[in-house]
Amino acid sequence: MRFTRILAIGVLALVALAGAGVALTWAPDRPVEALKARWAPWPSRFIEVEGMSVHLRDEGPRTDGTPLVLLHGTSASLHTWDGWVDALKGERRVIRIDLPGFGLTGPAADGDYHLARYSRFVGALLDDLGLKQVVLAGNSFGGQVAWKFAADAPDRVARLVLVDAAGYPYRPESVPLAFRMARIPVLEPLMTHTLPRSMVESSVRNVYGDPARVTPELVDRYHELALREGNRGALVQRFRQSPGGEFTEQIPRIKAPTLILWGGRDRLIPLENGQRFGREIAGSKLVVFDTLGHVPHEEDPVATAAALKVFLAQ
Repeated sequence: MRFTRILAIGVLALVALAGAGVALTWAPDRPVEALKARWAPWPSRFIEVEGMSVHLRDEGPRTDGTPLVLLHGTSASLHTWDGWVDALKGERRVIRIDLPGFGLTGPAADGDYHLARYSRFVGALLDDLGLKQVVLAGNSFGGQVAWKFAADAPDRVARLVLVDAAGYPYRPESVPLAFRMARIPVLEPLMTHTLPRSMVESSVRNVYGDPARVTPELVDRYHELALREGNRGALVQRFRQSPGGEFTEQIPRIKAPTLILWGGRDRLIPLENGQRFGREIAGSKLVVFDTLGHVPHEEDPVATAAALKVFLAQ
């Protein structure tokens, strides 16, 4: 009897601790309107694409006949490209968006997060913007969407830029905590109602080659935009519906001139995947930044944009 009583007390204590943990990390969804003041000042605007209000920034000279379109990775936003835009907008028209499921765009209207759906979305976006052909660049999952679209619609991609792009199966050295949790179905209720800032900080530091470059302001951005209404549920669905390794048979068919940028300290998608892109896309060029991680364009926009400028000038 005494053992049963002690066991019951122990269970109750654990439940109380778990409840306290949830209470301390409880983070309700935030309406998009509450986030716009900080994260969507000018030149941000919103356009309707396939039933979604898509957050977009379109900067640089409109005389540029082949604009650069930038696609961010999982749990990122158009802000990840700030440094590249600063380096390029004096000479090139640069368009960046929050992809469906992320940033201020938020969940897809139809709940479809398959890779083929994202490729069709890019085509619809270009149609709405009146763009026949673009230079398409993407990081991580955005890179996967970019090469998929380049394979699906080769006449619309003049040049392709892959930045630590997803696509091939890979063996990560380390996976951000938030990504690991989002892949565990039983944790979905927890994922969609709690979000410790410390977990976001840990995840961002994990993808940087030099974690000392991660600032409090950067963590704030990732944290607050993850709280956009519906984004956490969309992240879970994105992982379920768009697994790696799909459509890779299309990669060797890509004919657009291609630049591959890779962080030598990428612990999520290893350099060997970048080298495989280089082998399978004929005529492509691989540039490796030895000290950078999975988001080299964000970690060191000056060095990576310089490599991009050389490629665009060729």
